[in-house]
Order: sequence, then structure tokens, then C-alpha cells
Amino acid sequence: MANSTSLKIYDTMRGEKVPFEPLVPGEVTMYVCGPTVYNLAHIGNARPVVVFDTLYRLLETHYDKVTYARNITDVDDKIIAAAREGNRSIESVTDEFTAKYREDMAELNALPPTLEPHATKNIDAMIELTRTLVEKGHAYESQGHVLFSVESMEDYGKLSKRSLDDMLAGARVEVADYKRHPGDFVLWKPAKEGEPGWDSPWGTGRPGWHLECSAMIRAHLGKTIDIHGGGRDLIFPHHENEIAQSRCAHGEDEFVRYWMHNAYLDIDGEKMSKSLGNFRTVRELLGKYRGEVLRFALLSAHYRSPLNFSAELLEQAETTLNGLYNTLREVDDIPLDVDVSLVDEPFYAALNDDLNTPIAIAEIHAIARELNKADAADKPRHKARLLAAGSMLGILEHHAEEWLQGAASDEGISAEEVEALIVERAESKQAKNFARADEIRDELLAAGVVLEDSREGTKWRRA
Repeated sequence: MANSTSLKIYDTMRGEKVPFEPLVPGEVTMYVCGPTVYNLAHIGNARPVVVFDTLYRLLETHYDKVTYARNITDVDDKIIAAAREGNRSIESVTDEFTAKYREDMAELNALPPTLEPHATKNIDAMIELTRTLVEKGHAYESQGHVLFSVESMEDYGKLSKRSLDDMLAGARVEVADYKRHPGDFVLWKPAKEGEPGWDSPWGTGRPGWHLECSAMIRAHLGKTIDIHGGGRDLIFPHHENEIAQSRCAHGEDEFVRYWMHNAYLDIDGEKMSKSLGNFRTVRELLGKYRGEVLRFALLSAHYRSPLNFSAELLEQAETTLNGLYNTLREVDDIPLDVDVSLVDEPFYAALNDDLNTPIAIAEIHAIARELNKADAADKPRHKARLLAAGSMLGILEHHAEEWLQGAASDEGISAEEVEALIVERAESKQAKNFARADEIRDELLAAGVVLEDSREGTKWRRA
């Protein structure tokens, strides 16, 4: 499957865009930090899902085997707190929000990852990793806790490019009396009464958050992986600490070959936060917009650029998608009996240039224009190009008629009512009652329905 178009990605560790070469020719391993399942996913959580799903689709055009792991953190202080507040079991909380997370991400046209390791199913691997770090002198036990000693690693801080002193000054670090150094972080913590816990050499306890990803990567993907992804907020301390644990435990110089991080998402120009009241869950937004609209909006900016998520952005995304689907509706009766390759297309070159989705979207518009202008003999090829390009971005995955007629809210006019009014309008025209025909057009327009007359008849779409 390998092709001649090279892929370049921005590696956070090196601080530059570099050619991508997997450790094993023809095979790629990718790990992306997944959700802590105590609540609904917010739109900021969705950005890395959409970004790395798009990368996953791209990688599959290059390589024979792509293993994409995205974990589920199902043991955590926030989960325990949510269970207590709701007077529920921890399992019922994690089961509910894991299921809802999967549903919401599927609505964004995100493909399921190859692997979805759960923290609670990998406790043995976490205990083993902790034991190895203790034996090698990189971790120590203190008051029932096991902590990683940051001073035991010479180049701790290499990913975030800050010295230990700088990191401590800029982070909320718990300074506890059981720590030798304020920057030491917990690998294993004692379980309090009523909390989940597992037997270990250090007593009944549970893993620290950073430990979980290192252990699951080792258990499911191996000692060195090709790509590790996540939001910029995870660079320090989470990813920095993953590097420390994995490299010090296994003696490898390389734990991750390429680090990729997406930028932050703002809501109406302000950082999203519960205190500002601008916290938006994916599920809430899906009540107003279709998932493909949310996905398109998230891809409208380069993944390393901040994105201002607003109603205007979503309206623009919906209008753009409507235009593309309208182009496809015009060629709906043309069969897809041609095979196309995007390898030599400007669209494909844009994606291979560090996942430049804004340029790729511009190239999709160019393909749509070519489809509109093409003669009958060439339309099948351009239609296939447009659908293939859309599929790589995870868009244009609906039937055009279904998309254009299917955006009504619960209170909106139904498709059956629209069709009945179109029939009445045609009959009014035939009876030369043009006033009533115009009245019906205006009624439908007021209800958010646009009529498009042609020699073949009247088509309609939601505005």
C-alpha cells in the first residue's frame, strides 16, 4: 500500500516538521490519550479525536498495517467523586460515560480505534512497571505511596523544554511531606476506605494517572511506538512523565518517535471553562448541529493553530457542507463506476504536509468546481474524486438528498409536509393560481426550506 508521496509531521520533541518514517517498514503504531469517563465529553475533548482520526485515515493510505490505540481512563479521583455525588457505583459511572463517549465520537464520523485499552484491565502491567522503576532506583516508596524521582533522570523535561525549576514554578504541584523532591510524581497511591484498590507489593492501592498510559503502551504496542498524540495541555506533566517512566524502566533511548499535539479550542474568543459558563458538551451541540458539521468546523483550522469555536463557525461549516452536498445531488444519478487515486492530487499533498486540513478543504472546493463544470463523460471521475477526498476528511458520508432534507429540528416542518406542499404548488401552477404557488414558496422559505425548480422538477433542501 505504500506510495511515493511522503508524509511530514511536526514533532513536538524536535520542534520542527520532519519526514515520517515508521520503526517497522509498512507498519505504524499510534497511541492517543483518551477520556477520563466521569462526565460527557466536551467539544475540546473532541478536537484530538477528530484530528487523529483524520491522521489515522491518512496513514491507512500509506501503510499496510496501522494500529491505533486510544485508552479509556476508568479509575481516577474525578470518577470516584462523581460516583459519590450520584450515590452510584464506580462501574455504573464509567460504563455510562464510556458508552456515551463512543456514541458522541461516532456522531462525529470518528472511526473506532484499533484498540481501546481500559486502565482497570491493565493493573498488572502497571504494578510491574512500578516494580521495575523501584528496582532500578528511579522510584521509591514513602508512606504507602510509590513515587518517581525526577532527579534520577538526567534529561527530565526534554519534551516541554523547561528545566525542573521552571516546571515547578509553572505547575500546580502537590508538595507533600512524603516526597523527596516537590516534582516527584505518584506512580502508585494507597486506596482509602470505600475507594477501588488492587493488591500490590506496596499494599492495596491504585495507579497514578501518568503511569496508566506508559503501562498500556508497553502492554499493547511495544517498547517504542511511532506516534503519540494528544492536546497541548498534556505535554507537561502527563507526556513528560510518560517519557520518564517508560525510558527509565526499559532502558530505551526512544519511547515515542514522533510527538503530535493539537492546539487549544476557545469558545467565542474565550478559553472554555465551567466558571465562565461557556462549557459546551458534544452531546449538547449535537442537539443543534449534525456531527459532520461539528467535525468540519474542527478541521477548518490547522490542528496546531488555536481554534475559536463559535456559532458563526458552525453556521459557516453547515453552509459549506450544504453547498458540497448540493453539488453531489446534481450528479446523484451518475453511477460510481470509476476508480480514482488521490495520490497525485493537491488535496493529498496538503494532508501529507503535517495534516494541513484548511488547504485540503480548499482543494475539495476546487474538485467540486471541476465537477460542476465537467462534461457528462468526465462527471463520474470528478464525483468519485470528491467523495474519495471527503472520505479522507470524514465528511460527505451521507446521501446528498438525505443530508439536504434531513436537518429539521423536532419543531421544524417534516419532509412529508414539504412534499405535500410541493405537490399543491405544482397543482396551483397548473391551475394558473400563481398567487397560491408563490404563497407556498414563501411559506416553505419561512420554514427554512428552499425550493429549486428545474426541467426535471422541483427539488428542495433545508436552508
